[in-house]
Amino acid sequence: MNSKEFVCVVCSSPVNRHRYEIGYTTCKPCGEASARQRKHTIVPMHKSNYIVVTNREDLKGINNKGGFYR
Repeated sequence: MNSKEFVCVVCSSPVNRHRYEIGYTTCKPCGEASARQRKHTIVPMHKSNYIVVTNREDLKGINNKGGFYR
């Protein structure tokens, strides 16, 4: 396979063969732009471990010391 067969699914620029083989179908600039659009927060739970919160509504009222939230 030559490098012209590996093209970015967003902008059609060439993608490194090794990058494509491990599952990335975008070029580095498009992948970086996509990654910057995603947001998440890691929250320590009281007397427990950490959880990943991706929805802002789940984050509200998670601390039971901060008062009641509905």
